[in-house]
Amino acid sequence: MLHIVKSLGRGGAETLLLETLKQHNREHFQFYYIYFLPWKNQLVNELEMQDGIVVNINASNNFQILLSCIKLNKFIKKHRIEIVHSHLPWAGIVSRIACKFSKVKLIYSEHNIQERYHLFTKWMNKITYKWQHTVIAVSKSVEDSIHKNIAKDINTIVILNGVDTSKFEKSNEQKTNLKKELGINPDEIVIGNVCVFRSQKRLKIWVDIFEKINIEYPNTKGVLVGAGILFEEIKNYIYQKKLQSKIILTGLKTNSSFYFNVIDIFLLTSEFEGLPIALLEAMSTSCVPIVTNAGGVKEVIQNHKNGLIVDVDKPYEMIDKLRLVINDKSLRDKYSNNARQTVINNFSIKNTTEQLEDLYFNILEN
Repeated sequence: MLHIVKSLGRGGAETLLLETLKQHNREHFQFYYIYFLPWKNQLVNELEMQDGIVVNINASNNFQILLSCIKLNKFIKKHRIEIVHSHLPWAGIVSRIACKFSKVKLIYSEHNIQERYHLFTKWMNKITYKWQHTVIAVSKSVEDSIHKNIAKDINTIVILNGVDTSKFEKSNEQKTNLKKELGINPDEIVIGNVCVFRSQKRLKIWVDIFEKINIEYPNTKGVLVGAGILFEEIKNYIYQKKLQSKIILTGLKTNSSFYFNVIDIFLLTSEFEGLPIALLEAMSTSCVPIVTNAGGVKEVIQNHKNGLIVDVDKPYEMIDKLRLVINDKSLRDKYSNNARQTVINNFSIKNTTEQLEDLYFNILEN
């Protein structure tokens, strides 16, 4: 098995590669990983510790990634790869070209809706999408987008993202220690997010919402975990609003699961999503989700049962939702318990891995 991905930074799709590797049956599969952006390599050591074989084909932009198709083709033949599984658009495009010439069957995991891709990316998808054996859509919304924008006869299967519910489980001891480490008072309610700092997350809106709620409820604290291209911009925005003592920016962390322990309310302001891993991790850690109905999010959250949901075009309605749960601890407890149970029942990494292996075996046998 060869996984091909643009980078091995700590994004949701990349993290899923590591978590499924931990669950896979090693007697039946040997896993190789190729990535392109050499500076986004945070998961390399962890993959290698799980006996994954990781190779970097150095490329600094999408054009150079496309030019890597000959190297990919040679690698596939040299290592007698039987199935290629690619992730994210540009890794998918170059994989389709390489596999078309090497005659190896290709699976592609689609993590986003087509409407949100750049025009050239959408065009390249339309040209190459039928060159793959199977497309895994991470949610029904993603599958519908493929059939609407590319072709109705694309061979797709929905395999929902999953998380390790034993790893992502609230620890009161860790919560107490982390609050102390971050300078958060024991009785303060923490509103947080764990994400890559990019435009789709709409973190300025996140900051605006927190600012308004913090004026009403001074016993709230904000925690944003992660990094990315917009990190400095968001940091400056927080300083501009004089919220640096109210919102804690942790930067990139290798142990993000630790930080979910301190978050009481997981606030997701995204404009679009496939099915965000961080949301599932937060729910598994019994955080109360307050979210926009972006993409696959609405397939996870049942409003007023396991969280609260607003229209993606009306994110500031989250202020009223925050008031509800801040004022009512019993409501917070209800949503947090139901959120964790939802993930245990429907989004465990074990289920995800079993479905992937079933697909791999089915392709090998046919």
